[in-house]
Amino acid sequence: MAKTLNTPRPVRVRWGDGLPAEVDGEQVEALRESWLVEDRWWEGRPLRRRYWELIGVQGRNLVVFHDLCTGRWYAQGA
Repeated sequence: MAKTLNTPRPVRVRWGDGLPAEVDGEQVEALRESWLVEDRWWEGRPLRRRYWELIGVQGRNLVVFHDLCTGRWYAQGA
């Protein structure tokens, strides 16, 4: 069975000052960028996500997204 690469994993996000303030207990130090993805609108299950590329206080690059259809948060990448 093939393994899917870069599968999103659920995370806990604490919101503050208009952006994620904490991801799975790690505080966010800075925002690199944010973008919106809207795709598959022509299908029965559209994809709507707000992505955030962040820098954690430990210097890690964090890419998370808020699934705007379900309200859940996920980490993308390593």
